Amino acid sequence: MTKQVVAALILPSDEILCCQRTEHQALPLKWEFPGGKIEAGETPPLALRRELKEELGIDAQIGPEITRVLHTYLNGNSVNLHFFTVDRYENELQNRIFREVRWVKRTDLPTLDFLDADKELVRRIASGELL
Repeated sequence: MTKQVVAALILPSDEILCCQRTEHQALPLKWEFPGGKIEAGETPPLALRRELKEELGIDAQIGPEITRVLHTYLNGNSVNLHFFTVDRYENELQNRIFREVRWVKRTDLPTLDFLDADKELVRRIASGELL
């Protein structure tokens, strides 16, 4: 069964927010965009608002869906990622669950070791093809 997941491209400027998983999470120390699983009864934007509040303590204004990525990992787990832009949010950004949270220039995104599911999107953003 494919897991439905949302992720935020938080980019109020030329930089985009990237988050690194801890060594205790699945796929440890990989970089990703903040977000998480869509719970039963939630729309993707509602799920993303909830996840951003839980992970970063922010009240985000969810923008349009930019792209979807369907990815199957080598272990057979499959995810359908819904990526949304976030241009504005309220409250101070807090790192509640990640090893590190970092603002990264779009062109520097490929220097981070992203999750396999994010790599093509990272390439497209860095090249200026997307966003």
